Formats: sequence, C-alpha cells, structure tokens
Amino acid sequence: MIELDQLSKTYIQKDGTKIKAVDAVSLKVAEGEICVFLGPSGCGKTTTLKMINRLIKPTSGRVLLNGEDTSGIDEVTLRRHIGYVIQQTGLFPNMTIEENITIVPRLLGWDKKRCRERAIELMAMVALDPKRFLTRYPRELSGGQQQRIGVIRALAADAPVLLMDEPFGAVDPINRESIQNEFFQMQRQLNKTVIMVSHDIDEAIKLGDQVAIFRAGKLVQFDHPDTLLARPKDEFVGAFVGQDHTLKRLLLVRAGDAATTPATARPDVQLEQAIALMDDQDSRYLTITDNDNRALGYISRRDIRGLSGVGGDKVKPFTVNAAPDENLRVVLSKMYKHSTSWMPVIDADGSYIGEVTQDSIANYLSSGRSRGQKQLQAA
Repeated sequence: MIELDQLSKTYIQKDGTKIKAVDAVSLKVAEGEICVFLGPSGCGKTTTLKMINRLIKPTSGRVLLNGEDTSGIDEVTLRRHIGYVIQQTGLFPNMTIEENITIVPRLLGWDKKRCRERAIELMAMVALDPKRFLTRYPRELSGGQQQRIGVIRALAADAPVLLMDEPFGAVDPINRESIQNEFFQMQRQLNKTVIMVSHDIDEAIKLGDQVAIFRAGKLVQFDHPDTLLARPKDEFVGAFVGQDHTLKRLLLVRAGDAATTPATARPDVQLEQAIALMDDQDSRYLTITDNDNRALGYISRRDIRGLSGVGGDKVKPFTVNAAPDENLRVVLSKMYKHSTSWMPVIDADGSYIGEVTQDSIANYLSSGRSRGQKQLQAA
C-alpha cells in the first residue's frame, strides 16, 4: 500500500515569494490497485507523483510504502524498487531493446540468463515477438512499440510499485487503446500497485480503481471512478469529468449492480397465478426457474391470457441475456440489437440473478448509487 500523508511542496522564487505547488495531499492506494491523478496543467499532479520516488524532494509530509516512511530509504534503493514510466519512454538509443529492458535487473546483480528470461516473459505480455525485437534498437521501433518497451522496462525488476507519468499520451488513439488494454491485463496478472498521471478522463475511468482530481495543488476529490461520475464534489470536478458523465458510467456499472429482483415462478405454477404475479409487479412477463434457481425461460402475459394449465407448458427460451459482470453499455447494445426493453441476468452456472430493464438502468444512473459506494459498504 502507498500512503501520502499531508504531502506538500513549496518553491521559493528569486524575490522570496513562496509558491505552493502541492498543498497537504493525503490519500491511500491499496496494494494491487491503479490510482489515476487527473487535473489541468500546473495543478500539482506530476509534482506529487515525483515526490513518491523522491525525484522531487517534499517540503513536508510523508510517503509511506507498506507502512514504512520512505524518507529513511536510500534514494537509489528506493528508485530501483519503484518502476517509473514517462511519456517519452526514455529508452537509451545506444542500447538494444533487451539491454533497455534489463538495465535495472543488471544493476541489481541478476545474471544474464535470468535477465533474458525476464525480457522474453515481458515481451510476450505486450504482444512483441522476442526473437524479432530484442536485438533491435529503439529507432527501429514504432512509437507505440517503444511505449510498450518503456512500460515493461519499468516492470523488469518486479518492483511492487509502478509510477507512470502520462505513459500513453504521445501514442495515437488506435495504438493507445491497444496499449491500455495490454497494460490493464498485465497489471491485473502481476498485481502491481500503480499511480498514473493522466489528462484524459476516459483513460482514468477505464483503468483506475481510484481517481484523484487535483486543482491548484490541492486534492479536490478522491473516489472510485463511478462515484466520481455519479457525485462530482463541486462544479470544477463536474466540468472536468464532462457533461456526458452519466453516459460514461455505462462503461463502469455492471449488469449485476443495476439488476432488480422481481418475483419468479416454478414450471408448475398455474397460469392464473402467473397472471396474478405479473399484475402484482406490473409486468408483461414472468421468469421461470427450476428448484436450483436456474433460469429456464419466461412466459408472457399475451401468450397465456385466457388459458389454463401450468407455466412450464408455455415457457419460451431467452433469446439474449446479460452476464453479471457485463457493463451497461454492452447490455444496452444487446437490448437495441434484439429490440427488447428487458433482459435476464444469468451467471456462468445458469443461475438467475435478476433482470435489467431500460427503466432500471435509468433509475440506477439517476439514483446517486455507485459501484464505489457498494465496494466501500462491503469493505
């Protein structure tokens, strides 16, 4: 875990004027999480990042790594154990890709075989063929490929913490999305604790477990991305996340979060009782489940009106359903594609979780609830 405790940086001008670049910033980033620093130019986000590995020395406050005050750790040792990625990649032009990747492991005394194995392992994670690229020089790679090398070089020594200063900002949009996806999968696999500076709200909500919004050196809001979009703290944060912040939430909220749990019935339900259940919940359909709560299909009011018998004889299979972890953007896309206003939520074992409707999605997004709030309550 990384903790910033009242971290501040003050610069003194030639005329003696004091400028507070960072003003008493406090936050905690749990192990294995990605935290994104956001804010306008000059807001203090990059200065805060650089104080974590003491590229900039704090004026006051503390940085704690797993509870240990890093001011007591030698600077060289600290930086060797915290990976660092910058926008321009910072690759050494006179070194091969393999030499660039393994520079810190070699400084730490790793043997040649171990260094090479680590380089090959990391190259595979970013979809670059080691046989083709390890012997090349940075100038022989595209900008996107160089950025991939910059990221895995910071991971080569297996440091638990990774600092990233606008790592994908100089990459074109198509390659940037690809690199973001590769990085996210790699981070989840390696369980690194990451703090990243970005200027892109879409990147922040896509990658971040937590997002910190800075303004004039102060930390304005620190929240889960969905909480940030659902409840901006003030007009500044609201303007920064954009007027389409509700639509952005569609990528963050899962079907399981927005699902409701209407009444269901077993296959032996009498059709008269099924009609009564639909009347009670003002619905045109009723989901049928077995004794193990596995979804079998549904019956509709229109199909059984005026009939007698049991529901199992009139069950229709679901033509489309949502998985609990699918985001609402995917869910709505499925709804529009299949011209339906509702969809059952069914897990990998076939168990019925609930249903999402266009109304339930709208109600969730307008309610002020958020995934971040749920996670906080669960903890």
